[in-house]
Amino acid sequence: MRNLVSILLLTALAAPAGALSQGDRNRALSELHATRKMFLDALANLSDAQLHWKPAPNRWSVAECAEHIILTEDFLFEQLTDKILKTPAAPEKATAEQRAKDEEVLKGYADRSRKAQAPDFLKPTGRWKTREALIEAFKKSRDRTIAFVRKTNEDLRAHFTEAPGGRTLDAYQWILFMVAHSNRHIQQIKEVKSSPGFPVE
Repeated sequence: MRNLVSILLLTALAAPAGALSQGDRNRALSELHATRKMFLDALANLSDAQLHWKPAPNRWSVAECAEHIILTEDFLFEQLTDKILKTPAAPEKATAEQRAKDEEVLKGYADRSRKAQAPDFLKPTGRWKTREALIEAFKKSRDRTIAFVRKTNEDLRAHFTEAPGGRTLDAYQWILFMVAHSNRHIQQIKEVKSSPGFPVE
């Protein structure tokens, strides 16, 4: 009996109070892996001509969409780790109503019918010239995010900030925002590839 009590106490000590639930962790990892695959599939086997072709002078190419995804993921991750998680914890705000925003974040920010203008510092400028370079940069950024979600013991549900659109999101939802943003621009890549005039090779 004493051994059982000791094991239970050690287990409780090993799981930090307020750490991310396994359900939330699994959900975020699943979404991150899914959009990682979507990005790689969207860029698979593209020639340089296809990568840099633009449907119109004021429209982004596949390469520019991909660059924007990478830049934004890096920016959002920096905001998460260097700012949001350093705000005072407010676990009293982690209500069921707040958690219910998860689906809204995933669907709302990915909705291409809502137009948005990227800030200048997140606009593509041709930092990565080739498909291989874009893929390498994306994998580096996304795999870092995945590693963070897999290992963190931070209470992501207890730190809050205002996100684009005026929504107040917790730190976990900030990760879902990364997923939704990449999904949004993967859809844009697909639109470019299906546009009239897209090079056949």
